Amino acid sequence: MHLACHAASLAWLTLAASAAPPYHPLEVSGRPVESLTFEVEDRDRGRTIPLRVYLPPEGEAAPVVLFSHGLGGSRDNNPYLGRHWAGRGYAVVFVQHPGSDEEVWKDVRPAQRMPAMRRAASMNNYLDRTKDVPAVLDALAGWNERDSHALHGRLELDHVGMSGHSFGAQTTQALAGQRAARGRFSARDARIDAAVMMSPSPPAHGDPGPAFAGVEIPCLLLTGTLDKSLIAGTTPEERLEVFPQLKRAPAWQLVLDGADHMDFGERSRLGRRTRDPRYHRAILALTTAFWDATLKQDAAARAWLDGKGARSVLRPADRWQRNPAAAPPSRD
Repeated sequence: MHLACHAASLAWLTLAASAAPPYHPLEVSGRPVESLTFEVEDRDRGRTIPLRVYLPPEGEAAPVVLFSHGLGGSRDNNPYLGRHWAGRGYAVVFVQHPGSDEEVWKDVRPAQRMPAMRRAASMNNYLDRTKDVPAVLDALAGWNERDSHALHGRLELDHVGMSGHSFGAQTTQALAGQRAARGRFSARDARIDAAVMMSPSPPAHGDPGPAFAGVEIPCLLLTGTLDKSLIAGTTPEERLEVFPQLKRAPAWQLVLDGADHMDFGERSRLGRRTRDPRYHRAILALTTAFWDATLKQDAAARAWLDGKGARSVLRPADRWQRNPAAAPPSRD
């Protein structure tokens, strides 16, 4: 009797020890990620596109996540995202867009910086951005196959996500399938499998419904109750117009209470209030779980995203929601 009980106890302990630890998207190995810089030469357009790539420490091929910076940014913005996503097993590619990057304001007198930024928020730069991404994906595919390249064999290009903030969110929306110019223009790239939009925007003109009708890939939208653009004047209320239009795409949305436009990045706040560190923690947790669920098809990540896990990194006043297309599959 005692032997039987002892054997059962040992079996239970062995099973418990071998069970996978609970899923949590903020856990990383602690091993350093690799950061490399490259340039893509788009000869057809006479355009050089700078990149910064964060690679996971394991050294194996990894799913790819692209990031498009906001107006006036660069490939060096938001390293907190690059380091964490790479630490979670992704090759993270930060794309710098000439014409709407930091060169717009760096050598301009302070009084002229805002007008220069407004001029850079143009349709021509929007179109250039949408062409930068396919050029980068083409280059990554070539480098991944080239034995002599630092990225040889490091990229799993069958699983690609794209993200961006502000103007970068608009770029991401376009590559995900949003139509622009009153429906006449589409930059959808079928190589993009999932999208994260930080500070999304509705179209400047026309009905947002038809504009987003072609978006079918999984999407995660993040904004804040104070997320107003100083350049375009987009209001926090207008940013909320995108989510309801994603009727064919599985979509989740986070609205962080008290977060403004700058809380998604790491730029200096120019003497304004101190950024609440909880915002970055929530952003990292939810975006990582989203990438794990969509690009790696991790069932535990999907359960965390749809269950109590997501709420555990938020406060009661934060709004977390999913649309009907993102409802978990029925068990029946």
